[in-house]
Amino acid sequence: MLIETETTPNPATLKFLPGRIVMSAGTRDFADPEEAEASPLAQALFDLGDVTGVFFGKDFISVTAAPGVAWSDLRTDVLSILLDHFSADMPLFRTGSAAGISVPAEGEEFSTEGFDDPEDADVIAQIRELIETRVRPAVANDGGDIVYRGFQRGTVYLRMQGACAGCPSSTATLKNGIEQLLKHYVPEVTEVRAV
Repeated sequence: MLIETETTPNPATLKFLPGRIVMSAGTRDFADPEEAEASPLAQALFDLGDVTGVFFGKDFISVTAAPGVAWSDLRTDVLSILLDHFSADMPLFRTGSAAGISVPAEGEEFSTEGFDDPEDADVIAQIRELIETRVRPAVANDGGDIVYRGFQRGTVYLRMQGACAGCPSSTATLKNGIEQLLKHYVPEVTEVRAV
């Protein structure tokens, strides 16, 4: 089995392509070892001690190295874990876990309560369609994902995951790429913010 690697715009993150489907539907972001307990693969990667993030996409896994860790040292260990996992056809998630569900602790994450006014339904549908068809595929190529979180008073709120989270160029991508795209096609959009 050959696992290809690709660099991402985030120098701390590498994208690993096992040549098979990783997640048949959706994506999953693991930001810490506690979240990774739902997945034997994510947990094994965090157990290396030099990993600060794991992201499962449709056909890739993005792994983020801790600050100061050189990929030349970590890459072989990550590849070994991935090869062992996929060669043995191990499950991606633990049986009986709520693996596909991510519920933030109270106050931990940005709240979209009160967003998405029903009067904005047409605008929100346009925003979601553009994100699904134009933004997410491009971001997945870079080893990450962007999730719609809300729309309020002209501002679109997005959550960046995988290689996009913490990427030095993510602000430029958000403002110069995504914001401009949404403003062009949806005049009601005045700003895009990461949450």
